[in-house]
Amino acid sequence: MPRLSNIIERFIKEMLEEAENGVIEIGRNELAEQFGCAPSQINYVLTTRFTPHKGYYIESRRGGGGYIKIMKVGIEDEDIKDLIINVIGDAITKNKAQHLIENLREEDIISKREEKLMKAAIEDTALARVTAERNNLRADILKNMLLIILDSWR
Repeated sequence: MPRLSNIIERFIKEMLEEAENGVIEIGRNELAEQFGCAPSQINYVLTTRFTPHKGYYIESRRGGGGYIKIMKVGIEDEDIKDLIINVIGDAITKNKAQHLIENLREEDIISKREEKLMKAAIEDTALARVTAERNNLRADILKNMLLIILDSWR
C-alpha cells in the first residue's frame, strides 16, 4: 500500500494536470482533513515533493483565509538561462541536480537517454577523484550541459 505522502503527492499532481491554467489553490487544513492527517503532513509533501528544482512554484498564505497556490512551471529558453545563473549557481548538490535533470525530462526538453547521461556525469562516482569542491564541479558540468541544450534549441 502506498504511503500517505505518495497518495497526497499523486492527488495534487492530478489536480494540477486537470487545472485549466496549470495553477491550483487548495486549503492546507481542508486537504489535511480530506486525507485524515495533520496539516504538517501536507507541509512535508509540499516542501519535499513540490520544490523549484522539481519544477514547482508554491505560494502559501496562513490565517483564516489561508491557502496554498501551486504552479507547475514549464521550462523555456529564458528559464534555462535562469537555471544556469540562479538555481545552479556556483555549487549544486547531487540530489538537487538530479531533480533538475528529471524535470528537464518531464518537460520533454531532454530524452530519457540524455537524462541518464547527464545523471551519470554528475554522479558522485564520476567525481570520485575530486575531494574538495565536488558540488562546484558538479555545477560547472551541469551548466555546460544546459548550455549545449540551449544552443541546440536555436
